[in-house]
Amino acid sequence: MKLGTQGRGRVIVPQGIHLPTMRAIAALLAAWLLLAIGSLVFGEQTIAFPRAWRSLLGRGASDEIFIVQFLRAPRLLMAFLVGASLALSGAILQAVIKNPLAAPDVIGISGGASVGAVAFITYFSSHVSIHWMPVASMIGAVAAAGLVYWLAWKDGAQPLRLVLVGIGIGSLLSALTSFMLVFSPSYSASSSYIWLTGTIYGSTWVEVTVLLPWVLLFGVLLYGFKGAMNVQLLGDELAIGLGSRVQRNRMVLILISVGLAGAAVSMGGVIEFVGLIAPHIARKLVGPVAHRLLPVAALTGGAVVAFADLVARTIFLPLDIPVGVFTSGIGAPFFIYLLYRTRKQ
Repeated sequence: MKLGTQGRGRVIVPQGIHLPTMRAIAALLAAWLLLAIGSLVFGEQTIAFPRAWRSLLGRGASDEIFIVQFLRAPRLLMAFLVGASLALSGAILQAVIKNPLAAPDVIGISGGASVGAVAFITYFSSHVSIHWMPVASMIGAVAAAGLVYWLAWKDGAQPLRLVLVGIGIGSLLSALTSFMLVFSPSYSASSSYIWLTGTIYGSTWVEVTVLLPWVLLFGVLLYGFKGAMNVQLLGDELAIGLGSRVQRNRMVLILISVGLAGAAVSMGGVIEFVGLIAPHIARKLVGPVAHRLLPVAALTGGAVVAFADLVARTIFLPLDIPVGVFTSGIGAPFFIYLLYRTRKQ
């Protein structure tokens, strides 16, 4: 269908184009450009943008090339990948569980990923390649999700039970993580505590290449199940009436959410509330339809983590504050607001 006008100059938009979605994506990409510039320019050593750009291309001074290419650029990409993964994970959970409070860190998935990652750091990191760390984290996340799903099952896994059981299991897993840290060697306990706070400090290209394939894999799987995700919004009875295999699709979507959260936690630690905040922002911008919501949620989550990281490493120079401190500072009041807004439901 071609662009044209009808009546009194009214523009006919091509079928399939959703203008609010296009505007939201354009605004988020513009924000991302500004964040990328700020992340490459600002830090303990400020580098003017023209020099930072030349350094990114490998044409600047050797020290500036090192700072931009090997310290700031991978950290920026890690922020995007971690934030996008957490946002997509939260968007899936909120659609499947049909609860605005659902997020990987709220219902225990991040807790399971933390157990897996801390176990890897404590017992295997000196013997096994870091490429296996997302696998360990995802194993912990899958185990936690399986336990939550099993305990919540009663003629199907109902949304309210999933949330309540998930909160309880999350608390139990947090205690288990603390238990492992208490009996860990001091060096591994220290690194694990920093990681549990949520940080992308010291991210390298190796870690980016470790995380990227997992994000792409689960992103492709999620795209294939976007229709099932939309059907989940209709409620179980109507979805079953339309011929949807509700419980199977719900389990697959939860596994995709678990994979995304586990991969993100393995590299970025427990960066809380991104999976809660970003889907809500995206839903306000473009609505709940999956093929519109998911890309906007991913861009929003990446922008939230990148912005929090930029503030965390510049506002208290020369200190580099963990990014999870700032996302928690933003997310905790938002969580309380959601509790207040949904108190009668």
